[in-house]
Amino acid sequence: MQTIKIATALGLLPALSFAQDISGTWQGTLHVPQQDLRLVIQIAKKDQGPYTAFLYSIDQSPDPIPFTSVGVEGSNLKLTIELVRASYEGRLSRGENSIAGSWKQSTETPLELNRATEETAWQIDPSQHTAQFVTVDKDVKLEVLDWGGSGRPLVLLSGLGDRAHVFDKFAPKLTPSYHIYGITRRGFGASSHPADGYSADRLGDDVLAVIDSLKLDRPVLVGHSIAGEELSSVGSRYPEKVAGLVYLDAGYPYAYYDPASAKLFEELQPSSGAPGPARLILEGTQKYTQILAPILAIFAAPPDLAGSPLPPGTDRAAFEKTANALSDSQTTAFEKGLPKARVVRIAHANHYVFRSNEADVLREMNSFIAGLPPAK
Repeated sequence: MQTIKIATALGLLPALSFAQDISGTWQGTLHVPQQDLRLVIQIAKKDQGPYTAFLYSIDQSPDPIPFTSVGVEGSNLKLTIELVRASYEGRLSRGENSIAGSWKQSTETPLELNRATEETAWQIDPSQHTAQFVTVDKDVKLEVLDWGGSGRPLVLLSGLGDRAHVFDKFAPKLTPSYHIYGITRRGFGASSHPADGYSADRLGDDVLAVIDSLKLDRPVLVGHSIAGEELSSVGSRYPEKVAGLVYLDAGYPYAYYDPASAKLFEELQPSSGAPGPARLILEGTQKYTQILAPILAIFAAPPDLAGSPLPPGTDRAAFEKTANALSDSQTTAFEKGLPKARVVRIAHANHYVFRSNEADVLREMNSFIAGLPPAK
């Protein structure tokens, strides 16, 4: 349910010369239902060659995404990322300080870009953290962020297509009470991109390898969205390795298998399928029904779906009806199947519940963690 995520090979269209200059750093906020995304676009031109451009969605990751093509004609600009069928079209102002246009990706959303100056430029990676790479498999290294803090270790796991940087704003809210780490799973961001190794248990083993490498003593795993499968993989096979599991709208059929809910979940998947590692992860889901570690599961139930971007040709009313049915079915199944779990419903939260309802999530997490046996 993300808007911008996947980088692709860089191949640039020749740009037509014109008097106005689009080179420089541009920035603007894309207002989408799930969240506001601050976008930074860097455009450059060397001598008489073509323009090149890179996108930074800084509220999701500091990693640059190359535009596949840059087209310029007169004052008109078109930027394209082919793999995710996304584009930006706009017109440069006479003063060359702004571009009025729209972002297109399943839906069309207005986006005004302003030329950044030294005083106004947004920081691409403003979060205070350190980064290291941990080897988890042959020729596979994962990016691990460390936001610091003191107390029990918490390890944050992101949703499908996101990097650990998706928690850049949330993690510092936890550091007064805990030591916070984040992992970017294989296939995404700065982590290795192997051709295989995307089954749920293999991804769970990656998390365990990081825990062992950092010598963390029974951390609490906190997972968003598809990361629920990694939580369930660890919690069902090696519950002694963790103190508890926190599912942030992550308790769906890939995390706790319920046949009726799984059928509804399948109906919501786009027929064209997800690209690359995302497709392999969805194909590698497993059926977890016994999760032995302590659990806090927070659901956006019913979810806020107003205006959510959908694949082209999708009937919105039908999609929302199925999504609501899935939310109700899966939350109920999770409660009945795992009666010792603490299940919290937050009505009309969006999928990024740790953003839309940050205070609620922090309160529930602190209460849950306070009830766990003390760390050694």
